[in-house]
Amino acid sequence: MPAERPSLLHFLTPRYWLTWLVYGYMRSIVLLPLSWQLALGRVLGRCTNVMLFPKRRIADRNLAVCFPELSAQARKQLRLKHFESMGMAVTEMSMAWFGSEAIMRQVTTINGAEHLQSALSRGKGVILFSAHFTTLEFPFAALRPLCPRLCGMYREQRNKMWNVLMYRGRSRNVDELFPKDSVRAMVRALRENAVVWYAPDQSYRRKNSALVPFFGEPAMTNTATSRIAAITGATVLPFFCRRREDNSGYIIDIGEPLENFPTDDLVADTTRLMHLLADYIRGCPDQYFWMHQRFKGRPEPYPDIYGAPAS
Repeated sequence: MPAERPSLLHFLTPRYWLTWLVYGYMRSIVLLPLSWQLALGRVLGRCTNVMLFPKRRIADRNLAVCFPELSAQARKQLRLKHFESMGMAVTEMSMAWFGSEAIMRQVTTINGAEHLQSALSRGKGVILFSAHFTTLEFPFAALRPLCPRLCGMYREQRNKMWNVLMYRGRSRNVDELFPKDSVRAMVRALRENAVVWYAPDQSYRRKNSALVPFFGEPAMTNTATSRIAAITGATVLPFFCRRREDNSGYIIDIGEPLENFPTDDLVADTTRLMHLLADYIRGCPDQYFWMHQRFKGRPEPYPDIYGAPAS
């Protein structure tokens, strides 16, 4: 992100009108009670379930692969709940970027804060192994007071106005953001005993990737968590956030340090992380990001599960 972080007035052109509309919605919705915000989010999610057929199809394919034990009707209901959760994610993002930090902390319960404090006492940094849940923007307001320095990564956006909004919004509750895959910056922060939120769960086909089971199905996966932990000596803690089933608040779960981690086997370490993630997803399956093509880019003979169905 450019150091100058340009003013939004630079984007007063027709190509950004839709982004301005989204921005106005996000700034306005945070003025409502949280329960109203989430209700509007569910409506938004139901609308996108109807309109975004390509994303719906991706979600259907992912759910069929990961939950073959469910009936077709049960998976359809899960997909609908997922779209509702995605709609509520817009609310949660709005709160994280523009809402009351006091309210976010009030409605968030943190389990396992003692694991974070113990890991920080070692002085070698902490990697919060996380993943792309629909709630991913929400937990940092509650987490930040526990961290001497909280860092995370961001992916550069094609929409330059959205890029500025995202960077500013995330900077409210994160001390430092560095570009996705900037391992050098991550290592430097960990050596300064920072806490780094890291989500290596999405499809990854670059260096340090491997085919690793995800819900039992091979998927191209980033193996860097193990390597970075070995380089820095940082403690790896599972870190996930879920919305309560009654939508009354949020639960952050910080797990115990992973024993015997890392090892010399990057694939085995990453397989262990993916098993841990899958176990957590099963407790709140609608809240994981199923619209992502998690199984893309696999080499032959693995099939393309997102390809056009056979005629």
